[in-house]
Amino acid sequence: MFCNQCEQCGPVCTTSGPGICGKNPDIQALQETLLYGLKGMAAYACHARRLGAHSEEVSAFIEEALFATMTNVNFDLKSTLALCLKCGEMNLKVMELLDGAHVKTFGQPAITQVVEGTRAGPGILVTGHDLLDLQDLLKACEGTPVKVYTHGEMLPAHMYPKLRNHPNLAGHYGDAWQKQRWEFDAFPGPILATTNCITIPKESYKDRLFGARVVSAPEGAVICDGDYRQLVALAQKLPPCKEAVVKTSTIGFHHSVIGQHLPAIVDGVKAGKISHFFLIGGCDGAEPGRNYFSDYAKAAPADSFILTLGCGKYRIRGHDYGTHLGFPRLMDMGQCNDAYGAIKVAAALAGEFKCSVNDLPLTLVISWFEQKAVAVFLTLLHLGVKNIAVGPNPPAFFTPGVLDFLVKNYGISVAAGDAKADIAKVLKKSA
Repeated sequence: MFCNQCEQCGPVCTTSGPGICGKNPDIQALQETLLYGLKGMAAYACHARRLGAHSEEVSAFIEEALFATMTNVNFDLKSTLALCLKCGEMNLKVMELLDGAHVKTFGQPAITQVVEGTRAGPGILVTGHDLLDLQDLLKACEGTPVKVYTHGEMLPAHMYPKLRNHPNLAGHYGDAWQKQRWEFDAFPGPILATTNCITIPKESYKDRLFGARVVSAPEGAVICDGDYRQLVALAQKLPPCKEAVVKTSTIGFHHSVIGQHLPAIVDGVKAGKISHFFLIGGCDGAEPGRNYFSDYAKAAPADSFILTLGCGKYRIRGHDYGTHLGFPRLMDMGQCNDAYGAIKVAAALAGEFKCSVNDLPLTLVISWFEQKAVAVFLTLLHLGVKNIAVGPNPPAFFTPGVLDFLVKNYGISVAAGDAKADIAKVLKKSA
């Protein structure tokens, strides 16, 4: 196994020490962490730019950080770690830009009820993260009987009034991204994939699957100009959806919405009526071990609140957690990029109690899968947030040395095993 920088070192680079080129596995692991973080941040920056929000500072950092990962540029562990933390700082700026652009473009978020399932009539399913694509699709449907349904990470679109109130937005269909091969197969109309988390389609629906811009399945159709009239026409030719409403769910706990109720939440904590806050979310996946997150949420005490975001919400949202102090115990804050909102809420609570975020009765349990999770993780490290549980496994590109550093300096643990026992430890520690 070589270090991917040169072939001089040979197997020496599989040890903890540097090879002839000065490279060692820990530096390579941090460079990979940086590259994955940059990819995730670039996705958020792309969404923000499409909505008119851009930062020259962020763009300059992306160029500099990519340059730092080139062959024979940086052999220093400390400065490579600093670049990773800087990536977290820049990602925070990007998420703030995107949050502001979403509100400016689509209106002030609000708690809302979303119908899940399908209604009778022609329909189009839209998946991914890009809300501007959804808006363009809805405009193309105006004046037609075609109903649009969100899927996966598009669910939070319903909290924005300019999208929610559109007459062609009918509701939400389906679950997390990894179930799409079955869900897309069962949906009779066209499907628009706006961002990542698309899987190789089945033959049964591959001719109904369309990508937007860089999103594409093998030999799949791609729409680059945002003109979705062909999808609307196709929806009216294909078999219609059936009347099959499954349930109604509550979403829309944007940080600005939670902020309106912050005094009541603070009073609840001070009065001993709220024992703990749990942020359980991130990226979902199909590998074994992710039932840990479901078990963890179910084991959370009845006087606690669970915040969730990203597609990791689908691992826990199928359970009825009830209400507490007049609020739903499970609060869906939005997409993975809305981790910015969770940070805002945590900072606001810390301000009210005049303590650090690490001193709050707050536990972060984050599921890993892809690059945007890495970007958010680096943001949390940049902010000095500690004792984060990640899982079901640590990233494969973390060496034992890097993982040991994170454990010793940030209290990182692996979220896998006995969820009830882990909750008991958390509550005992914060008591």
